Amino acid sequence: MKQRSKIAPNEENIIPFVPDGDFYFTKGVEAFQKRKFEIAIKWLQKAVDANPTNPLYKCQLSIVYTEIGSYHIANELLNEVLETSGDQYTDCYYLLANNYAHLGLLNDAKKYAESYLDKDPDGDMREDAEHLIDLMMVDEEQEDDDWEFEEEDELLIYQETVFFHMEHQAWDKALPLLEEMMTLFPGRENIRHDYAYTLFFAGYRDDAIDMEYSLLAESPESLSSHINLAVFYHELHREEHKKHINALLNVYPIHEQQKLRIAVTFAQTGVHDEAFKRFRAINEEKVKNHLSYYKWYSITAYKLHMCSKALSIWKKGCRRHTELADESVPWITD
Repeated sequence: MKQRSKIAPNEENIIPFVPDGDFYFTKGVEAFQKRKFEIAIKWLQKAVDANPTNPLYKCQLSIVYTEIGSYHIANELLNEVLETSGDQYTDCYYLLANNYAHLGLLNDAKKYAESYLDKDPDGDMREDAEHLIDLMMVDEEQEDDDWEFEEEDELLIYQETVFFHMEHQAWDKALPLLEEMMTLFPGRENIRHDYAYTLFFAGYRDDAIDMEYSLLAESPESLSSHINLAVFYHELHREEHKKHINALLNVYPIHEQQKLRIAVTFAQTGVHDEAFKRFRAINEEKVKNHLSYYKWYSITAYKLHMCSKALSIWKKGCRRHTELADESVPWITD
């Protein structure tokens, strides 16, 4: 009986499949059309990583971020395209206008919609841009109101950008913006508290504490001062943090943002039982854009030995904020 020969394939005839940017882009668009936005973001980000100079990839990725309400990230991508491609992709102007409209920054929405019409008067989005401008039109006779309106728009842009940097602990990027804000909007006390917090984590700890005590002297009941000083002293392993924690124990704010700040403060300072109660009382829909909600809620649950709940919260955060998926679960290094 003849032994069947074992024929080895000729390696020269094997063509390896190496995915390229277009492959990732196609997969991302397919996922987007099926409204699987988290999957779409992963594929499209791979396309961008494979070919960072392709503006189409970034434009499509920005559209997905717009769809899930991450307007700041979407705008950053669109601005990158405009910086590198000039006016080759005029649709970016309309997409920016749409995002600013969603953010409530109506003057900026109108400005970008007008830019789109100027640069591409017969473009596919002409009617949408014209409709957007109609919605944004402000009575030109009310010049004083317009000035106040523009100031509020400018403040919101700063706040949105600073919020993004602080959430991502990019203190060196947040600090100069906050310094500008204190000059431009001197009456906004919350800016000074954010500046002190950023100052501390940027390494200027004594200056941050001195500043926060000055603010506390001006407003002895200041919630933000007690929050910041509790965190500062806990980071420095000093007993003074307990005094400021005690000042927060009987405070139950109405607004979800303040509820979150207190919950995160309790979590950061090791008051896990109280932190867990506060996190449970927060409406997730209203704080879902905060990385800190998912990070510190999951840490709190883990510290209270609710491991499955901690993992569930963390996974939900990773789906909502794709950049978290690149990190280890936070309690490993906590």
